[in-house]
This record gives sequence, C-alpha cells and structure tokens, in this order.
Amino acid sequence: MGMVQEFKKFAMRGNVIEMAVGIIIGIAFGKIVSSFVADVIMPPLGLLMGGVDFKDLAIVLKEAVGDTPAVVIAYGQFIQTIVDFVIIAFVIFLVIKAMNSLKAKEEAAPAAPPAPTKEEILLTEIRDLLKEK
Repeated sequence: MGMVQEFKKFAMRGNVIEMAVGIIIGIAFGKIVSSFVADVIMPPLGLLMGGVDFKDLAIVLKEAVGDTPAVVIAYGQFIQTIVDFVIIAFVIFLVIKAMNSLKAKEEAAPAAPPAPTKEEILLTEIRDLLKEK
C-alpha cells in the first residue's frame, strides 16, 4: 500500500476527524475563556482590590536601557492565566461528569436475558420427561 493511500486511510478514520474537531473547538473555547477572564472577571476583581490592573502587575528585575527591553516577572499575567486554567478545567470536569452520568444510565439498564438455545430447550424437555417417569 502506498504511503499516500495509507495516510488517507488513517486521516479518514472517524477518531482522527473527531479529535481534530475537538482540538479546534478547544482552541476556540480557550480564546473565549481568556477573553472572559481578561475582559469580564479581572477588571472588577482589580477594582475591588483598589484599582489594580492585573496586566500591569510585574516585578522589574532590570530597567529598559536604550533598545533593550526591561526584564520583568509578569506575575499579573500569570495570575490571569491561572484563572483561565481553573475555568477551563472546571468546564471540562462538568462535561466529563455529564458524559459519565449518561454512560452510567446506559449501563444501569439491564439487558434482557438471552433466549435459550435449541440445545437448552431440548435438554429441558428431556429433563421434564425423565421427571415424569
């Protein structure tokens, strides 16, 4: 089998396509959450903390000199990224919990017992005949 055909077979499997769609949706969701945190959550939180803008929170290790930018530890951005992560992790937790509960409901429904085979029916008839004698 040629490499192109093998790759086509691999790429067209359902799992690969579903994974690609999941990654694309995940990236878009990450951008939405980042915007939500940066534009909706952090400004009021900063206001409650005395008008602090989390984007500006940083420790300057070395001031900028000429064309050389300053060396800073941007802990405000780090805090914002942690809030992003917590929100995304919580949403993923809720989605997985919902999927697990749906799966548990499917598994909880007992399946009907299988019908007896012809051999079992025949053996049952023989047993009943022997009991009568």
